[in-house]
Amino acid sequence: MLGGGLFAVFPLAYGVILPALYPPIIAMLLALVFRGVAFEFRFRAIGRGRAWWDAAFFGGSALAALCQELVLGGLLQGIAVSGNSYVGGWWDWTGFTILCGLAVMAGYTLLGSCWLIWRTEGPLHERCRRHTRTMAVTVLALIVMVTLWTPMLPNSLTARWFRWPNLLLTAPVPLLLALLTIAFFRSLSARRHGLPLLSSYGIFVLCYAGLLISLYPNLVPPSISFRAAAAPHASLLFLLVGAAITVPMILGYTVYAYAVFKGKMRAGEGYH
Repeated sequence: MLGGGLFAVFPLAYGVILPALYPPIIAMLLALVFRGVAFEFRFRAIGRGRAWWDAAFFGGSALAALCQELVLGGLLQGIAVSGNSYVGGWWDWTGFTILCGLAVMAGYTLLGSCWLIWRTEGPLHERCRRHTRTMAVTVLALIVMVTLWTPMLPNSLTARWFRWPNLLLTAPVPLLLALLTIAFFRSLSARRHGLPLLSSYGIFVLCYAGLLISLYPNLVPPSISFRAAAAPHASLLFLLVGAAITVPMILGYTVYAYAVFKGKMRAGEGYH
Protein backbone atom coordinates (compact mmCIF):
# COMPACT_ATOMS: atom_id res chain seq x y z
CA MET A 1 0.00 0.00 0.00
CA LEU A 2 2.81 2.40 0.85
CA GLY A 3 4.55 1.67 -2.45
CA GLY A 4 1.34 2.19 -4.41
CA GLY A 5 0.58 5.44 -2.61
CA LEU A 6 4.11 6.68 -3.12
CA PHE A 7 3.94 5.88 -6.83
CA ALA A 8 0.63 7.72 -7.20
CA VAL A 9 1.43 10.84 -5.15
CA PHE A 10 5.22 11.15 -5.47
CA PRO A 11 6.28 9.23 -8.61
CA LEU A 12 9.76 10.76 -8.71
CA ALA A 13 10.41 9.76 -5.11
CA TYR A 14 9.13 6.27 -5.91
CA GLY A 15 11.66 5.95 -8.72
CA VAL A 16 14.52 7.01 -6.44
CA ILE A 17 13.59 5.45 -3.10
CA LEU A 18 12.64 1.96 -4.24
CA PRO A 19 15.97 1.11 -5.94
CA ALA A 20 17.83 2.50 -2.92
CA LEU A 21 15.81 0.50 -0.40
CA TYR A 22 15.09 -2.76 -2.23
CA PRO A 23 16.93 -5.00 0.29
CA PRO A 24 14.92 -4.00 3.42
CA ILE A 25 11.65 -3.69 1.48
CA ILE A 26 11.97 -7.17 -0.05
CA ALA A 27 13.03 -8.62 3.31
CA MET A 28 10.04 -6.95 4.99
CA LEU A 29 7.55 -8.38 2.48
CA LEU A 30 9.01 -11.87 2.85
CA ALA A 31 8.93 -11.54 6.64
CA LEU A 32 5.25 -10.49 6.59
CA VAL A 33 4.37 -13.47 4.40
CA PHE A 34 6.36 -15.81 6.66
CA ARG A 35 4.65 -14.40 9.75
CA GLY A 36 1.19 -15.01 8.29
CA VAL A 37 2.08 -18.57 7.30
CA ALA A 38 3.57 -19.27 10.73
CA PHE A 39 0.42 -18.01 12.45
CA GLU A 40 -1.81 -20.40 10.53
CA PHE A 41 0.52 -23.40 10.84
CA ARG A 42 0.82 -22.85 14.58
CA PHE A 43 -2.93 -23.30 14.88
CA ARG A 44 -2.63 -26.73 13.28
CA ALA A 45 0.60 -27.82 14.97
CA ILE A 46 0.65 -30.43 17.72
CA GLY A 47 2.94 -30.63 20.74
CA ARG A 48 6.41 -29.16 20.36
CA GLY A 49 5.59 -28.07 16.81
CA ARG A 50 3.78 -25.04 18.23
CA ALA A 51 6.98 -23.78 19.84
CA TRP A 52 8.74 -23.87 16.45
CA TRP A 53 5.94 -21.90 14.81
CA ASP A 54 5.92 -19.44 17.74
CA ALA A 55 9.62 -18.83 17.09
CA ALA A 56 8.92 -18.45 13.36
CA PHE A 57 6.15 -15.93 14.05
CA PHE A 58 8.47 -13.98 16.35
CA GLY A 59 11.26 -13.99 13.76
CA GLY A 60 8.99 -12.78 10.97
CA SER A 61 7.55 -10.01 13.14
CA ALA A 62 10.99 -8.87 14.35
CA LEU A 63 12.46 -8.82 10.85
CA ALA A 64 9.48 -6.88 9.44
CA ALA A 65 9.78 -4.24 12.18
CA LEU A 66 13.55 -3.97 11.72
CA CYS A 67 13.21 -3.50 7.96
CA GLN A 68 10.55 -0.79 8.30
CA GLU A 69 12.85 1.45 10.30
CA LEU A 70 15.86 0.59 8.14
CA VAL A 71 13.85 2.25 5.37
CA LEU A 72 13.17 5.36 7.47
CA GLY A 73 16.74 5.46 8.76
CA GLY A 74 18.00 5.23 5.19
CA LEU A 75 15.81 8.18 4.23
CA LEU A 76 17.03 10.28 7.14
CA GLN A 77 20.71 9.70 6.44
CA GLY A 78 20.16 10.62 2.77
CA ILE A 79 20.13 8.83 -0.57
CA ALA A 80 22.80 9.25 -3.22
CA VAL A 81 21.04 10.92 -6.18
CA SER A 82 22.39 12.23 -9.48
CA GLY A 83 20.06 13.64 -12.10
CA ASN A 84 16.94 12.36 -10.28
CA SER A 85 18.34 8.80 -10.33
CA TYR A 86 19.71 6.66 -7.54
CA VAL A 87 23.48 6.17 -7.85
CA GLY A 88 24.26 4.40 -4.57
CA GLY A 89 24.61 0.72 -3.78
CA TRP A 90 22.52 -1.93 -2.06
CA TRP A 91 24.61 -1.84 1.11
CA ASP A 92 24.74 1.89 1.94
CA TRP A 93 23.79 1.20 5.54
CA THR A 94 25.35 2.79 8.61
CA GLY A 95 25.15 2.42 12.37
CA PHE A 96 22.41 5.05 12.36
CA THR A 97 20.08 2.94 10.20
CA ILE A 98 20.67 -0.12 12.39
CA LEU A 99 19.96 1.95 15.51
CA CYS A 100 16.69 3.16 13.96
CA GLY A 101 15.71 -0.42 13.21
CA LEU A 102 16.36 -1.53 16.79
CA ALA A 103 14.37 1.46 18.10
CA VAL A 104 11.29 0.52 16.07
CA MET A 105 11.55 -3.15 17.05
CA ALA A 106 11.56 -2.11 20.70
CA GLY A 107 8.76 0.40 20.09
CA TYR A 108 6.49 -2.18 18.49
CA THR A 109 7.19 -4.52 21.39
CA LEU A 110 6.12 -1.77 23.79
CA LEU A 111 2.91 -1.13 21.83
CA GLY A 112 2.11 -4.85 21.84
CA SER A 113 2.71 -5.11 25.57
CA CYS A 114 0.50 -2.08 26.27
CA TRP A 115 -2.21 -3.51 24.04
CA LEU A 116 -2.14 -6.77 26.02
CA ILE A 117 -2.42 -4.80 29.27
CA TRP A 118 -5.54 -3.17 27.84
CA ARG A 119 -7.17 -6.32 26.45
CA THR A 120 -6.17 -9.14 28.82
CA GLU A 121 -6.57 -10.09 32.45
CA GLY A 122 -5.10 -12.57 34.91
CA PRO A 123 -1.53 -13.93 34.72
CA LEU A 124 -0.88 -12.66 31.17
CA HIS A 125 -1.98 -9.17 32.15
CA GLU A 126 0.34 -9.13 35.17
CA ARG A 127 3.24 -10.52 33.16
CA CYS A 128 2.88 -7.79 30.54
CA ARG A 129 2.62 -5.11 33.20
CA ARG A 130 5.87 -6.30 34.79
CA HIS A 131 7.79 -6.26 31.51
CA THR A 132 6.31 -3.04 30.09
CA ARG A 133 8.25 -0.72 32.39
CA THR A 134 11.59 -2.24 31.36
CA MET A 135 10.62 -2.13 27.70
CA ALA A 136 9.55 1.52 28.00
CA VAL A 137 12.93 2.49 29.50
CA THR A 138 14.66 0.67 26.63
CA VAL A 139 12.52 2.46 24.01
CA LEU A 140 13.15 5.87 25.57
CA ALA A 141 16.90 5.23 25.69
CA LEU A 142 16.89 4.32 22.00
CA ILE A 143 14.78 7.40 21.16
CA VAL A 144 17.31 9.61 22.94
CA MET A 145 20.18 7.96 21.05
CA VAL A 146 18.45 8.44 17.69
CA THR A 147 17.51 12.02 18.59
CA LEU A 148 21.09 12.91 19.51
CA TRP A 149 22.48 11.24 16.39
CA THR A 150 19.99 12.75 13.91
CA PRO A 151 21.27 16.37 14.02
CA MET A 152 24.79 15.09 13.30
CA LEU A 153 23.77 13.60 9.96
CA PRO A 154 25.30 15.39 6.94
CA ASN A 155 22.01 16.85 5.67
CA SER A 156 21.86 20.22 7.48
CA LEU A 157 19.52 18.72 10.09
CA THR A 158 21.12 20.74 12.88
CA ALA A 159 19.84 23.98 11.36
CA ARG A 160 16.30 22.61 11.11
CA TRP A 161 16.19 21.62 14.77
CA PHE A 162 18.21 24.17 16.72
CA ARG A 163 18.37 27.46 14.84
CA TRP A 164 15.94 30.34 15.22
CA PRO A 165 13.06 30.55 14.24
CA ASN A 166 12.93 26.78 13.56
CA LEU A 167 13.23 26.26 17.29
CA LEU A 168 9.66 27.52 17.71
CA LEU A 169 8.46 24.52 15.71
CA THR A 170 10.83 21.89 17.04
CA ALA A 171 10.88 22.74 20.76
CA PRO A 172 7.32 21.47 21.48
CA VAL A 173 8.25 17.98 20.23
CA PRO A 174 10.66 17.04 23.07
CA LEU A 175 8.52 18.89 25.61
CA LEU A 176 5.39 16.94 24.65
CA LEU A 177 7.44 13.74 24.55
CA ALA A 178 8.55 14.37 28.14
CA LEU A 179 4.94 15.00 29.25
CA LEU A 180 3.70 11.83 27.57
CA THR A 181 6.52 9.84 29.13
CA ILE A 182 5.51 11.08 32.59
CA ALA A 183 1.86 10.26 31.85
CA PHE A 184 2.86 6.80 30.65
CA PHE A 185 4.76 5.83 33.80
CA ARG A 186 2.14 7.35 36.10
CA SER A 187 -0.67 5.45 34.41
CA LEU A 188 1.39 2.27 34.59
CA SER A 189 2.01 2.76 38.32
CA ALA A 190 -1.66 3.56 38.88
CA ARG A 191 -2.55 0.23 37.20
CA ARG A 192 -4.63 1.93 34.52
CA HIS A 193 -5.45 -0.34 31.60
CA GLY A 194 -5.95 1.94 28.60
CA LEU A 195 -3.81 5.01 29.32
CA PRO A 196 -0.42 3.30 28.85
CA LEU A 197 -1.45 2.33 25.34
CA LEU A 198 -2.72 5.82 24.51
CA SER A 199 0.47 7.39 25.89
CA SER A 200 2.66 5.04 23.87
CA TYR A 201 0.64 5.92 20.74
CA GLY A 202 1.32 9.58 21.45
CA ILE A 203 5.05 8.91 21.84
CA PHE A 204 5.09 7.17 18.45
CA VAL A 205 3.22 10.05 16.80
CA LEU A 206 5.70 12.58 18.18
CA CYS A 207 8.65 10.49 16.98
CA TYR A 208 7.25 10.47 13.46
CA ALA A 209 6.55 14.20 13.73
CA GLY A 210 10.23 14.61 14.49
CA LEU A 211 11.01 12.53 11.41
CA LEU A 212 8.93 14.86 9.23
CA ILE A 213 10.62 17.91 10.72
CA SER A 214 14.01 16.39 9.95
CA LEU A 215 13.03 15.64 6.35
CA TYR A 216 11.13 18.82 5.46
CA PRO A 217 11.21 20.34 2.87
CA ASN A 218 12.87 17.31 1.29
CA LEU A 219 11.13 14.03 0.66
CA VAL A 220 14.30 12.31 -0.53
CA PRO A 221 17.20 14.00 1.25
CA PRO A 222 19.37 15.74 0.48
CA SER A 223 18.04 17.15 -2.81
CA ILE A 224 14.50 16.12 -3.84
CA SER A 225 11.76 18.19 -2.19
CA PHE A 226 8.10 17.30 -1.65
CA ARG A 227 7.06 19.78 -4.33
CA ALA A 228 9.55 18.47 -6.92
CA ALA A 229 8.57 14.85 -6.28
CA ALA A 230 4.80 15.42 -6.40
CA ALA A 231 2.56 14.20 -9.20
CA PRO A 232 0.73 16.69 -11.49
CA HIS A 233 -2.01 18.77 -9.89
CA ALA A 234 -4.82 16.92 -11.73
CA SER A 235 -3.55 13.55 -10.49
CA LEU A 236 -3.31 14.80 -6.91
CA LEU A 237 -6.86 16.18 -7.08
CA PHE A 238 -8.16 12.83 -8.36
CA LEU A 239 -6.35 11.00 -5.57
CA LEU A 240 -7.71 13.44 -3.00
CA VAL A 241 -11.29 12.69 -4.03
CA GLY A 242 -10.61 8.96 -3.84
CA ALA A 243 -8.99 9.27 -0.43
CA ALA A 244 -11.87 11.40 0.85
CA ILE A 245 -14.21 8.51 0.02
CA THR A 246 -12.16 5.46 1.01
CA VAL A 247 -10.38 6.69 4.16
CA PRO A 248 -13.61 7.39 6.12
CA MET A 249 -14.91 3.96 5.06
CA ILE A 250 -11.74 2.27 6.36
CA LEU A 251 -11.85 4.25 9.60
CA GLY A 252 -15.52 3.45 10.07
CA TYR A 253 -14.93 -0.26 9.54
CA THR A 254 -12.02 -0.18 12.00
CA VAL A 255 -14.11 1.57 14.67
CA TYR A 256 -16.93 -0.93 14.11
CA ALA A 257 -14.56 -3.89 14.42
CA TYR A 258 -13.19 -2.55 17.70
CA ALA A 259 -16.72 -1.97 18.97
CA VAL A 260 -17.72 -5.56 18.15
CA PHE A 261 -14.66 -7.08 19.85
CA LYS A 262 -14.42 -4.61 22.73
CA GLY A 263 -13.70 -5.72 26.27
CA LYS A 264 -11.21 -8.10 27.79
CA MET A 265 -10.13 -11.29 26.06
CA ARG A 266 -10.42 -14.42 28.14
CA ALA A 267 -8.83 -17.85 27.93
CA GLY A 268 -10.62 -20.11 25.49
CA GLU A 269 -12.03 -17.32 23.35
CA GLY A 270 -11.17 -17.27 19.64
CA TYR A 271 -10.23 -20.07 17.26
CA HIS A 272 -6.44 -19.58 17.51
